[in-house]
Amino acid sequence: MRYPKTVVAALSCAFALIPAGIASAGTGPAPAPAPTTTAATSTAPSPSGNPASTRAQAAGVCADAYQIGTTGYITRSGKTIASVKQFYSPSCAENYGYVWVWQSFRDIAGDYDVTAAVYSYAQDEILGKRSWTNTTAQEFWSNGTSTVTECTAATGSVRAAGDPAPVTGHSSKRC
Repeated sequence: MRYPKTVVAALSCAFALIPAGIASAGTGPAPAPAPTTTAATSTAPSPSGNPASTRAQAAGVCADAYQIGTTGYITRSGKTIASVKQFYSPSCAENYGYVWVWQSFRDIAGDYDVTAAVYSYAQDEILGKRSWTNTTAQEFWSNGTSTVTECTAATGSVRAAGDPAPVTGHSSKRC
């Protein structure tokens, strides 16, 4: 009886060493890979500027636009009410002005007027200017400008209802 126990023990050890899943060639086509999902690009507006936002796309801002230079600010009665940034798109070879109205101002202002544009130092001109009146929106993009070979800055203004003139700001000069 000793012999059958030895055989059973040896076979048990041998089976323990065999992997559970054995690969073998099958017939037919390989299974399709699992579908990959790509995170959707946000279309939400952003204080930092989102070229994929709904308003940016409506203004024709190219998706690869990114901020150049430093942010400027618009102040009213000693309080900052908006940010002004300049964006550059390598694929479209355009610059854009961007104005973001701060929530603290929006909470008290009612409606207001806004402009966004690009200033060209070489041409001494404001280009790509867009204007909005009686708005309560937060995000504003200028039209694109063909000024990538020039020194430029973004410029913007905000005029609160009841104020006789707008207050302005601009980003840094970028060459």
